[in-house]
Amino acid sequence: EITRLGEGVDARRQLLPEAVARVRNVLADYRRAVEELGGERTLAFATSAVRDAENGEAFLGEIEWSYGFETRLLTGHEEALLTFRGVATGRAVEEKTLVVDVGGGSTELILGGPDGVSFHESYDLGCVRLTERFPSDSAAASAYVRSTLAGRVPAELEPRRALGVAGTITQLATLDLGLEREEPDLVHGHPLATETVAAQLERLSALSVDEIRRERGMHPDRAPVIVAGAVVVLETLRHFGLDQLEVSERDIMHGAALAAAALPEPAEGDAPPGAFTCC
Repeated sequence: EITRLGEGVDARRQLLPEAVARVRNVLADYRRAVEELGGERTLAFATSAVRDAENGEAFLGEIEWSYGFETRLLTGHEEALLTFRGVATGRAVEEKTLVVDVGGGSTELILGGPDGVSFHESYDLGCVRLTERFPSDSAAASAYVRSTLAGRVPAELEPRRALGVAGTITQLATLDLGLEREEPDLVHGHPLATETVAAQLERLSALSVDEIRRERGMHPDRAPVIVAGAVVVLETLRHFGLDQLEVSERDIMHGAALAAAALPEPAEGDAPPGAFTCC
């Protein structure tokens, strides 16, 4: 579910009540699903938006109290390691592979290979953040991303290939494949060419948000931020001189699931007050 928890965080450094309400409604549904499926360990993890918000930790405390989920605020380092762990699940990752993870508040760049992660960094280049900073100005957003990468990415990285994860990239793959909706089995492993991303960005940036929503295969809640997300993907590939990336449906969620499976068994006892009720 796309909740845009990071809405307004870049400017106000606060999680807004409307965004929190959207998340709580989704978590109420997830709580019911966990119960129906007999889940024994549940981990709710938070990343960039909650890290940046002054009320982020208080928000996580409320989530634990309301829904009985164990919560964890990931550092940028933990986020990178969990993402790489998820991407590497069930496959070999070749040497000098760059994992590109475009989120709402930040973009993670992770370089790794068979021996694990050799470099990672988190950049404030998320699709929600850039949309709010550069509304309806993809050229300015592109210039900002180029400047950030040029100033902060070590020159010696030189990746040979790239894997892309998360909603922006899977949405671009869905559009490229001409699907009615995202189909993970088809999207996973799809090669997304740099030229294709450039063409999609040029086309989408000329449309209004309502027009983007009507595009075949476009998730309506991703329409407001897909242009900024495409900017990040394109400028990242161009920065490293890569002609494509491979789309991966395995990402931080898979890494977090493995981490959740390693949690200790929950203690017997009463659930926290309100644990199974909606907001």
